[in-house]
Amino acid sequence: MKLIFGFVLLITFQSFSQKSTDKNDIENVLARQTELWNHGDIPGFMDYYQKTDDLKFISKNGATNGWSATLKRYLTSYPNKDAMGKLKFDIKEVDVLSPNSAWVLGKWNLERVKFESIGGYFTLLMKKINGKWLVVRDHTS
Repeated sequence: MKLIFGFVLLITFQSFSQKSTDKNDIENVLARQTELWNHGDIPGFMDYYQKTDDLKFISKNGATNGWSATLKRYLTSYPNKDAMGKLKFDIKEVDVLSPNSAWVLGKWNLERVKFESIGGYFTLLMKKINGKWLVVRDHTS
């Protein structure tokens, strides 16, 4: 009985430890995206989105399907660094659902000088693909 209890305890600890590591990895992805955005690098920012036609970006204006269409949407909406402003994320929750999927809730803000500052909330569905956490669904409002 002690052996079974020890085994269950070990598995629980490993699972908790992995979730903590995954949470840190996801937070690092979002921090890296912020850095890339603030350097005016939208393609670099998009490197953390799944590069397939299955990617979905949802906003108040509807859904955009696919990585290329989402990149085009960003480049059109934010044509220069003044329009991009300075991005700040406030991560409210990272819920690692499994070893390969997680849900993120956060607040975003773009502080801009020549344009009105804007912000809102986002939810992300992220998947670990080939060892890298990527956004597969982004609902931003």
